[in-house]
Amino acid sequence: MVAVKIISVEKSRTLEQKANEGGLSYAQMMENAGRLAAREILRVARRGRESLEGTRIVVLVGPGNNGGDGLVAAHYLSEMRASVSCYIWERKVADDANFRRIEAGGLPVIWAEDDLGLEALRTLMAGANVVVDALLGVGVSRPIGGLLAEILGVTREALAGRKEPAGLVEPVPLSPAVPGPWVVAVDCPTGLDCDSGALDPAALPADLTVTFAYPKTGLLRFPGAEAVGELAVADIGIPPELAGDVTLELATPAMIRTWLPDRPRSAHKGTFGRALIVAGSLNYVGAAALAGAAATRVGAGLVTMALPAPIQAAVAAQVAEVTYLLLPHDLGVIAAGAVPVLQGKMAGYEALLLGPGLTQESEAVAFVQALLGLHGRERKGRIGFVGSSPAEEAEQSSLPPLVIDADGLNALAGAGEWWAALPPDTILTPHPGEMARLMAGSNIRHEGDLTTVQEIQADREGTARRMAAQWSVVVVLKGAFTVVAAPDGRTVVLPFANPGLATAGSGDVLSGAIVGLRAQGLGAFEAAVSAAYLHGLAGGLARADLGDMGLVAGDLVPRLPLALRRVRQGG
Repeated sequence: MVAVKIISVEKSRTLEQKANEGGLSYAQMMENAGRLAAREILRVARRGRESLEGTRIVVLVGPGNNGGDGLVAAHYLSEMRASVSCYIWERKVADDANFRRIEAGGLPVIWAEDDLGLEALRTLMAGANVVVDALLGVGVSRPIGGLLAEILGVTREALAGRKEPAGLVEPVPLSPAVPGPWVVAVDCPTGLDCDSGALDPAALPADLTVTFAYPKTGLLRFPGAEAVGELAVADIGIPPELAGDVTLELATPAMIRTWLPDRPRSAHKGTFGRALIVAGSLNYVGAAALAGAAATRVGAGLVTMALPAPIQAAVAAQVAEVTYLLLPHDLGVIAAGAVPVLQGKMAGYEALLLGPGLTQESEAVAFVQALLGLHGRERKGRIGFVGSSPAEEAEQSSLPPLVIDADGLNALAGAGEWWAALPPDTILTPHPGEMARLMAGSNIRHEGDLTTVQEIQADREGTARRMAAQWSVVVVLKGAFTVVAAPDGRTVVLPFANPGLATAGSGDVLSGAIVGLRAQGLGAFEAAVSAAYLHGLAGGLARADLGDMGLVAGDLVPRLPLALRRVRQGG
């Protein structure tokens, strides 16, 4: 399996330079890029057919390598029998072999500088099915203005005037039968900063972006990610070993498939692990039910719900396949007195989830802190780790591999030096607000640290990686393009940004899936990444069936096995 790394623009240029020095010339990389961009257009527009005959394509060609990629793509699109026109802005072609090939092929060429009022561009757009954006690519370095802004404006006007809703759920594939034009960006949509994700007001949003070698960070950051459309990654031949020092990766089905546990025919329920979930309260019955159901649906052999006694009947009505451990409570909230009851039953469980729906009531907070050995810890304003006492170490070692979510995280944030009390390989699953509280509660703010939600969102990968190392835990920073980071620096971005997942209970499904996979023997990092991928894929399946408005967390649970099957079968 070749890893899909995520790189900066500067790293992309460095890789190309090293590849050129190693014998893969810039000219060959450009040829590969343009040819593969054309193949992606064929794939999407014609669904496996061998020809683009009848498809009218306008290629917007700019200066530099991106424009060169566009000229190569124009050549191959023409060979696929598309009707291709090139509209060229600020390109010197005196020694441009790719332009000479276009001329030799008889493709119509219009120069923007000669197009008074951009009337020729308007005429091209009026008949276009596909617009190929090869104007700037990753080369945006300043605000867009002048003639380029006018070209982009005319193109956006054509999009606004001719695009119609393609369906109730998702846009239909690119096709001459679909009102267009549809935009295909070469490497990066013009106007998108491929490092930061910033989006110029004049930017041209794409329906499909074909990026080369590896995706760039800005393609997976908002607001720019809104302009990417479908993202395809084309291998232009750069040797993978040149990116061996890159630790940021994109999760792929092939990655997850290598980690999923075997399902031998001779198995019994003990083969697939035992998960213990401590969750729920009178006000949050659904959180416990969703987490428990998700753990069963990712294949855990036995799931036990440790609950306040008054909610057991309500949870059992929703989840029939789990067993129960009834805990002492105070008005339906797990009480601190539940700790010895729980400790007496934890032996034999391979994983423990702590947190969904516990509430932030004082009894629940005291319970979490007592279970983790955090009582008596006060904030000391220190950075780093503190030594554990023998009693604390005994408490840690008695806990199964641990996943902490939701109100479990809020209880941590209220304790001093909480990170020093966690067992090795603990998984934390904060959303950005919870992440900010954990960081603030750690009393580790100093110059360069991020503590606000806005700052965390601006550098999700860096924040998750830094805190995973500082706290010695696996961090699952939830949200669009969820980030999973390990203490050793491994960091994976999930390729899902689905508004349908922004719903109450979605995080409970994710944490249940994580503990279910952890119970089956996956390592902490592997379980977190795999569960997040399956969760995102289940959300995509639900969105395809139901749309993204009105999708609820319960819709994800029955689709987890479908996501598992798709990954296992190579889909």
